[in-house]
Amino acid sequence: MGKVSEQVMSLVQPIAQSFGLEVIEVLYEKKYDGMNLTIVIDKDGGVTIDDCEKLHRAIDEPLDKLDPIDTSYILNVSSPGIDRPLKTERDYKRNFNKKILVRLYTPLDNKKSYEGVLVAYDEDTFTVELKNGKQITFIKKDTAKVEPVIEF
Repeated sequence: MGKVSEQVMSLVQPIAQSFGLEVIEVLYEKKYDGMNLTIVIDKDGGVTIDDCEKLHRAIDEPLDKLDPIDTSYILNVSSPGIDRPLKTERDYKRNFNKKILVRLYTPLDNKKSYEGVLVAYDEDTFTVELKNGKQITFIKKDTAKVEPVIEF
């Protein structure tokens, strides 16, 4: 995380917690409409638009006082979304016993992606059970992307 993201996380996390929300990540990035500061929040049962608005209003003034960014920017508060990649403990918990897709940086058995059911996880690893019943344990830091499989 960059300096701006860390400062904003330190400021926003306690405010979010007072509303029963968790700050998943703070992104500071250039987009088509200029610099964007995006605060991604979550809570048990999911985030509502009211949660986003409430936090946005609550952090607006403290952010202006902290003034971590010397240029103009757009402030966004959003939920992780249904197809958000698994990054935090909460993401793994929410997707436990559900189908996930694992993409690897380097091939394992000549394959760079695996789909299966998340059957175990800890701080550093997670285990997926493939259709054939075989289980593979992956090291989190060696995965390019881990995401839920959304089935309709």
